[in-house]
Amino acid sequence: MEFSSRQLRAFLLVARHRSFSRAAEALYITPSGLSVLIRELETHLGFRLFDRTTRHVALTNAGNELLGATRDSLAKLDAATARIGRSLSHAEQSLSLGAAPLIAANILLPAIKEFRIHQPNLRVQLFDERAPAILQMIRARKLDMGVGIYARSPGIRRTPFLRFPLVVIRPDKGLVSAARSSTAWSALKGEKVISLQSTSPIQQVINKYLARAGLSGFTNTSINLLDTQIAMVEADEGIAIIPSYGLAASRNRKVVMSRLVNPVAEVEFHLISNRAKKLPPEADEFTKFLKHYVAEWAGRYVVV
Repeated sequence: MEFSSRQLRAFLLVARHRSFSRAAEALYITPSGLSVLIRELETHLGFRLFDRTTRHVALTNAGNELLGATRDSLAKLDAATARIGRSLSHAEQSLSLGAAPLIAANILLPAIKEFRIHQPNLRVQLFDERAPAILQMIRARKLDMGVGIYARSPGIRRTPFLRFPLVVIRPDKGLVSAARSSTAWSALKGEKVISLQSTSPIQQVINKYLARAGLSGFTNTSINLLDTQIAMVEADEGIAIIPSYGLAASRNRKVVMSRLVNPVAEVEFHLISNRAKKLPPEADEFTKFLKHYVAEWAGRYVVV
C-alpha cells in the first residue's frame, strides 16, 4: 500500500478543521490540490475518509478509525526525525526571529517553548519590533528571519506564512445586535473608527478595503499599538478593524467581534530572510514547525 506523509497530513488537517479550504490554507495549497491528495489516499486505502457536502465535512466511520493511528504515526515520525537531527549536530545553533510585540508575546513565545522540547540544540532568540525595523535588521544581517506583512524587496527572501481574516470589534454593551457573526464593510459608514498609524502595514491593507467601500472619509483616531486600539474599543471610544490574531489580546476585554464580509478581507503574513545570509540547518525544521503551530493556533481564533 503506497501513500505519502503529505497525504496523511492532509487527512489530519481536514479532520481537524472539518473544512477543505482551511486545511488547504494550512498546507499552502489550493482546495482542489488538497482534494487530489485526499482522493489519492482514499484510492490507495480502498475506502472513503470523509462525507462531504457544500456546507459540511465529516469523517466516515472508517476515517474516524484511521484518525488515531495516523496521528500517532506522524507524531512518532516527527519525533524520530527530530532525534536524528539532534544526534547529527551536538553543537548548539542559534536563530534570531523578529515580529511585532503582540505576535511575539501571544504566538511566537509559546511556539518557541514547544519547539525547544523537540530541538533543544537550536536556541531561538526573539525580538519584538515593528516591521520596518525588522526589515532593516535583516538587511544588515543582524537578524535571521522576520514574520509580518512585507512587500517584495530586492535581496529579501519572502515566503508565504499565513493569512488572517479582518474582523471588526465593538464595545460589549450586552446588546444582541452587536454580537453578530459577520458585518458588511458598508455597514461601517458613519462609525468612529480607531485606526493604527497610516505607516502601519496592517492599516495600509485595511485602508485599501475602506476606500473600495467608499469609506475613506470616516472620522478616526490613530494610535500606535493594537493593544491600545483594543483597550480604546472596550472604553467605548469607537470601533476598530483588526486581524483575527488580535483576538488573543481581546480575551479579557469586554468587546464583541464579527468577521468583515462583502468582501471577505485578509492580511497575508510572510516569513522573510536575507538571501545573502546563510541560516543554520535547523532553520528549515523550525520554519516548518512554526507554520504548523501558527496554523493550529489561528484555528482556535477563527471567526465564522
